Amino acid sequence: MIPPEEAARANLYGLIARLFYAPPDAQLIFELLGAPAIEGDADLGTAWREMVAACASAFPAVLEAEHTELFVGPGKAAVTPYLSHYVLRHASDNPLVELRQRLGQWGIARREGVPEYEDHVSGICETMRFVIAVQQRTPEEQREFFERFVYRGAAPFCDALSASNKARFYRLVARFTRAFLEVEKTAFEMVG
Repeated sequence: MIPPEEAARANLYGLIARLFYAPPDAQLIFELLGAPAIEGDADLGTAWREMVAACASAFPAVLEAEHTELFVGPGKAAVTPYLSHYVLRHASDNPLVELRQRLGQWGIARREGVPEYEDHVSGICETMRFVIAVQQRTPEEQREFFERFVYRGAAPFCDALSASNKARFYRLVARFTRAFLEVEKTAFEMVG
């Protein structure tokens, strides 16, 4: 059994992974509307309230259209959900290879039949949920993974999503995700 604060962190990573993997359906919208407020960090609490408030007038079909337009789209997505895109510095860089090596060391692999690469924002957040809640990796291992594979790509991804004129609900999801990442970054700085 993990401590409640670790379970809460894992659950937030899981929620973020779910929101970016697929648009929220009626059940998830209902659950979000009934979820308790997030106390503590003011930016995170405000971002959470705004995202949950938007669920009150959300329609799954509209959210599905927005999700498709943003992340799938015909041809090229408006905002790529693959985090390696945001950390490439040189043509010879390949952060996906390094990510796959780390996942392999931890016994984690992409599920067969899943079309997304491992650096999809959902996969990265699900990995954080897994290493916190299931593998219970040390804070140092979590910090290193967060700094190397999560924050460097997810922060600019959230910024790009926030700047997209096609994002409405997902602008709020990006704001919430960015606020959560900043709380995590601060907490990991205290560990390191």
